[in-house]
Amino acid sequence: MPRKMIVGLISDTHGLLRPEPLELMRDSDFIVHAGDIGGPEVVAELARLAPVVAVRGNVGKGAWAQSIPETEVLEVGGAALLPNCPLQ
Repeated sequence: MPRKMIVGLISDTHGLLRPEPLELMRDSDFIVHAGDIGGPEVVAELARLAPVVAVRGNVGKGAWAQSIPETEVLEVGGAALLPNCPLQ
């Protein structure tokens, strides 16, 4: 049986990362921040736990946010996650 992958999912931190979600994501294999990060320190803190895939959202303003894409695809265990995928 293949190993179960744990993906932590968070969004709308707006620059504030509380200890409770960090504790819940401690055993994650990957973390997805699905937008409205609020500042680079949030992604840096999450990256201390696991690799992070992040998308910008509408509060991603300023030079720090320019390297963060608006959409992204993460493939994990045969499944594709599309955080912040605009519906058309």
